[in-house]
Amino acid sequence: MRIGVLLMTHRPLAGDLLRIASEILGGAPPGVEALEVINDTPRETLVADALRCIERLDQGNGVLILTDLYGATPANVAVALLDRHPRLRVLAGVNLPMLLRALNYADLDLDTVVDKALQGGRDGACACQARQ
Repeated sequence: MRIGVLLMTHRPLAGDLLRIASEILGGAPPGVEALEVINDTPRETLVADALRCIERLDQGNGVLILTDLYGATPANVAVALLDRHPRLRVLAGVNLPMLLRALNYADLDLDTVVDKALQGGRDGACACQARQ
C-alpha cells in the first residue's frame, strides 16, 4: 500500500505542482490530491476538507501533507490535524523535487517517505553560477 500525499497550499500552487509532476512522471500519480486554500476560507471548512482528503488517501500506511509556507494558513491547518490522525506527517516548504521524491518513494513506510521527501526538497535547492 502506498503512502497518500496531500498537497495543501495557497491557490493555485498545489494544482500546478501536481500537474507538473504528472507531466514529468508520464501520468497522474496514484494516491495524491491537491487542496488549494483561499485565505478567507473559514478554518473549520479547511479542516473538514483536509480530513475528507486524508480519509480518501489513507490506505492504512498514512498520509504525508506537503504545505507551502510554515506559519501560513495551509501549514497551520495541517499541523492542527496531527493530533487527529495517528498516521499523518506534515512537511512545510514544498517544492517540485520534494513532491517528486514523495511520489517516487510512496511505496515505503511513512517515516522513510518523509525523510526522502525532505532530503529531495533540500537537495533540489541550489545556487547556480555561470561557468568561467
